[in-house]
Amino acid sequence: MSAAGVAVAALICLDPGHGTPPAVGRQTEPIGPGSKVLKLKDGGGAAGEAGVALAIARKARALLLARGFRVAMTRTGSTFRYGNGGNIARAQFCNRRHPALMVRIHADGSRDTSVHGVSTLVPAWHRGWTDDIYAPSLRAGRALQRAVVGATGAADRGLVQRADLTGFNWSDVPAVLVESGFLTHPAERRLLNTGAYQQRVARGLTAGVAAFIALPSARS
Repeated sequence: MSAAGVAVAALICLDPGHGTPPAVGRQTEPIGPGSKVLKLKDGGGAAGEAGVALAIARKARALLLARGFRVAMTRTGSTFRYGNGGNIARAQFCNRRHPALMVRIHADGSRDTSVHGVSTLVPAWHRGWTDDIYAPSLRAGRALQRAVVGATGAADRGLVQRADLTGFNWSDVPAVLVESGFLTHPAERRLLNTGAYQQRVARGLTAGVAAFIALPSARS
């Protein structure tokens, strides 16, 4: 509650994936605090992913605002230029704003063009990196995966715990990454490039965020 006794709307940080300038994306950064393991700041993603992620994020922002949430976005245009330009910078952008949840928005790709569906990535437990955000991130991941699958009718590829994602390992707030479909699957690529389907994904993201925020553990 605020000093005036009025509840402050939860802040959600949306992170549309990729969009990093190529020269920056080819640089490396530590996978986690103190780690000697380095990863590219931005591998580029699947063809067309940056644009799809941004379109979904913009639609999700509008829906979240309409439901009374506050929203911050790591990028609102085609290029991500905050801080050092990498996934550490994306995590730090959200960390500094202290949101209730960081939602990273992506689309997937595979050499097998028959693979399709939605999955949600969550941080694997790692002492000193993700141990403080592991449990709420898992709860959020379950809520968003259920809601996005329900809104889109896409195949449910479930939750995936990842220890190798820089954006998770540097996050100080609960974080999830929604893979909204496969751009390498012809039918799913066509859907993901339509405003109507992007809106369905955004509705799922919004419903999932609302379900997570409604959990008593998210408000404590």
